[in-house]
Amino acid sequence: MRQPLHPNRLLKIFCAVLFCFAIFRSSAQTDQNIYTDSLFNGWQDYGWAKIDYNNTNAVHSGSKAISVTITNNTYQAIFFHHDAFDTFAYTNLTFWINGGTNGGQRLQVQALLNGTAQPGVTLAPLATNLWQQISLSLASLGVSNKSNMDGFWIQSSIGSAQPVFYLDDIKLVAAPAPSLIHVNINAAQILRTVDARLFGLNAAVWDGNFDTTNTSARLSEMDNQALRFPGGSLSDEYHWASNTTGTNTWTWATSFDQFAHLATNLNAKVFITVNYGSGTATEATNWVRYSNITKNYGFKYWEIGNENYGTWETDTNTFAHDPFTYATRAKDYFTRMKTTDPTIKIGVVAVTGEDSYANGYTSHPATNSRTAQIHNGWTPVLLTTLKNLGVTPDFLIYHKYAQNAGLESDAALLQSSRSWADDAVNLRQQLADYLGSAGTNVELICTENNSVSSSPGKQMTSLVNALFLADSVGQILQTEFNSLFWWDIRNGRETANNNDPSLYGWRQYGDYGIFDGATNVYPNFYASKLLKYFARGGDKVIQAASDYPLLAAYATKRTNASLSLLVINKSSTTALNVTATLSGYVPHTNALVYSYGIPQDETVRTNGTLSPNLAQTNFTAAGTNFSFTFPPYSLTVFSLSPTAPRLKVFPDAARTNGQFQFQIQGEPGGRYAVQTSSNFLNWSAVVTNTLATNSLFWTDPAANSSPRFYRAVWIP
Repeated sequence: MRQPLHPNRLLKIFCAVLFCFAIFRSSAQTDQNIYTDSLFNGWQDYGWAKIDYNNTNAVHSGSKAISVTITNNTYQAIFFHHDAFDTFAYTNLTFWINGGTNGGQRLQVQALLNGTAQPGVTLAPLATNLWQQISLSLASLGVSNKSNMDGFWIQSSIGSAQPVFYLDDIKLVAAPAPSLIHVNINAAQILRTVDARLFGLNAAVWDGNFDTTNTSARLSEMDNQALRFPGGSLSDEYHWASNTTGTNTWTWATSFDQFAHLATNLNAKVFITVNYGSGTATEATNWVRYSNITKNYGFKYWEIGNENYGTWETDTNTFAHDPFTYATRAKDYFTRMKTTDPTIKIGVVAVTGEDSYANGYTSHPATNSRTAQIHNGWTPVLLTTLKNLGVTPDFLIYHKYAQNAGLESDAALLQSSRSWADDAVNLRQQLADYLGSAGTNVELICTENNSVSSSPGKQMTSLVNALFLADSVGQILQTEFNSLFWWDIRNGRETANNNDPSLYGWRQYGDYGIFDGATNVYPNFYASKLLKYFARGGDKVIQAASDYPLLAAYATKRTNASLSLLVINKSSTTALNVTATLSGYVPHTNALVYSYGIPQDETVRTNGTLSPNLAQTNFTAAGTNFSFTFPPYSLTVFSLSPTAPRLKVFPDAARTNGQFQFQIQGEPGGRYAVQTSSNFLNWSAVVTNTLATNSLFWTDPAANSSPRFYRAVWIP
């Protein structure tokens, strides 16, 4: 039987198949190398001069430098491009430059914000055969503390041909971390209720270890709450009844019933992706009938296809990857699937951006009802067509991968999760503009998320990806998205992708999975496990804010009245000192602290496959104000319990017919018990309940005929 090792997310073809800590420092809170013998950290060559990145004629350090020749009078430039990033962590751009045998070149440097060049800085004429370092403040380039710098160029300033010059050792210089960072938590400001579907994982038919006691135990250990099947792009080739894909006759390792066996045992929320690309509405309807009528699995959430806007996706329709065709066929899926089981929810595939993935189709343009502008992008045409057909989806399906293969940057990855808010706003606005009032109750759902879109390299299996996973959850909890499914449970190692030494980590291979084979796990497993101490379905997200972007802070009010604080230190080298201020909640002085970071990851490196657990410690200085130092590259969760509930005789010394009336005071939402004793040694509960407000009254029904002592305690 073929065993696929990974989904190539660019081609969508499924295949069968620290020594020393300083060595692996990433650019987060360190200088960010742009060029030293090659381009690093996601920087790309967009230049339009005669450029050689492998020049050996003149080198400042290492074995190579860049040669640049201005060949005509069109203001040619060497252009270093990067996906837009936040410059808060850097102060200067520095590089070494050499005028070669001629010298005298007249150049200027300009930085860009979202593709718009800022005012330039003119360099002095270059010296002959002399390396000199140029240091330009980001302020002078107009890009200091900007969230959208996407490159810079070094350009001719005189509009005529100029002789060859050389560049080497280009970098952004890191700003020092502040001596003290402030985190503020307001327990009285509730942002939203946590949805259990925000803690999901993608399962896959190629996972031969899925329906096993080991996998079940591991998923229970991390308290996984949602699962998706059958697995990414394979969904548009998958025939559920035969457990095959395409025209193949061999079957996959995990069938639908095997998936359902584990999913139902875990009581997971389940998303099923039906075959749109090469399937039919009849096939999908039969799947719903078998799942929910014949087998009574009760799976509620059904997706029509997977990334059908993408040319990597299997699509046998006459008009492939066409939003109009997709929407027209989706109506048939909706009608027939919901006739079979009216209780299910059905989603359609969407993307951000009104012009994204038009795929060359212009025969069914969509007009924005708000702006009156015409767009041919996937989502506008999809929603307009659905509206015209009288179909309202239950949810939009969105997939998010932060980077593309070969362009990985640890620093950029660890800031990328902040874009979740923009994604939510964009999709909600498109629903309003193209579906109208009918789109108000359409949920936003993410069923795939990870760091790189294809060909995973070492960043995928490093501690950095674990930090990214936790930060993605923290950020998406600030939005209206109601699910987040990580890609995926098991996939397989890949050794030939981006293992650049500029990326943090010691594993010289990539793997989309959180499990490494049958039993071992990667750091992102422990990030997922840590999150169960931070939030689960039904908890309340409360306001939390950090005044330093390399330290992320998120907070929740748990259903048992405890408060959880998640803190992520995104600096690879610097321990960050924090003072936390908590309002609207008075915690007990003793708190439990759960953490994962460099020490645990290093233990795996030195001990082979032995994986350590989360660290758990007691913190005895909790309060409305407390201080803590967070180690580099670390995930930390504080579990704060409220101060003990209080009993007050009400009114003072009042007693009626031998009974006392008490006022119970404490944290709303906490489950409490009033206990009694006659000797202060043995206590028994006389009432247990949930405190709905900050106080309530209770009368002891027992006559006070013997010594009787009272206390109130929280029930975990």
